[in-house]
Amino acid sequence: MDIVHERCAGLDVHKKTVVVCAITPGHKEVRTFGTVTRQLLQMIDWLIESGVTHVAMESTGSYWKPLFNLLENTDLEVLVANPRYMRAVPGRKTDVKDAEWIADLLCHGLLRASFIPSREQRELRELVPYRKVLGQERARMVNRVEKVLEGGNIKLPSVASEVLSKSSPAMPEELIAGNQDAEAMAELAQSRMRSKLHLLSEAPVGDLGEHQKYMLTSRLRLIDQLDAEIEPHGHVIRGQGRGPGTSRCRSTRRVRRRRPWLDGYQMLWWWT
Repeated sequence: MDIVHERCAGLDVHKKTVVVCAITPGHKEVRTFGTVTRQLLQMIDWLIESGVTHVAMESTGSYWKPLFNLLENTDLEVLVANPRYMRAVPGRKTDVKDAEWIADLLCHGLLRASFIPSREQRELRELVPYRKVLGQERARMVNRVEKVLEGGNIKLPSVASEVLSKSSPAMPEELIAGNQDAEAMAELAQSRMRSKLHLLSEAPVGDLGEHQKYMLTSRLRLIDQLDAEIEPHGHVIRGQGRGPGTSRCRSTRRVRRRRPWLDGYQMLWWWT
């Protein structure tokens, strides 16, 4: 079979070690390195000194990412392949044989590279899902607050679409403090909620036990902590010009038809 890359290396990446098989004309050498940054840099220096031009590795978990981040800053051609496309022939399997197999496939041009986004997009793919998790956790906490209120026969969730909205931010605190003046609590309503004063004058009347007040206090404290995390996190994402943080549509085609100005970063915000 024809040789496509004469100077190449196959990397079998693990949590604590990286087994490297370097193939050059008339020579093959296998070495094992650790995964700390100093040892990875030593491995890269060795590959460059050996005259290697192309490097391939499997996309194993997240172990390949720190190594790829270092390799992309060099002149080496880095190829990350899906493990399903580089399975070896069944038999005794070792790390050394895996590295040799990867190097042999790369040498003959039999590997198909996986798409690796740019570093900026990879960073965004880490930021946006975490921001989404924070928002989902906050929504779960709000639901738990409403559940506690319903348990105390406080019908505030039936009147306000969201108990902790801007229209009624102080009512849960007043309930925890033991305020039983329903009309005075109704006057705390803001914005559009003031059109429901006749309903709010009855909704806060109930029977909250001490344990329910404790659970409300705990959940409200957690919501405040999540809000403190969500706001700066969103600023970091939007500060890089990525995504408006608005609602999503069901299909990319519909999104682009309605909002043709969206670029790739903003589309990633919508779908990540």
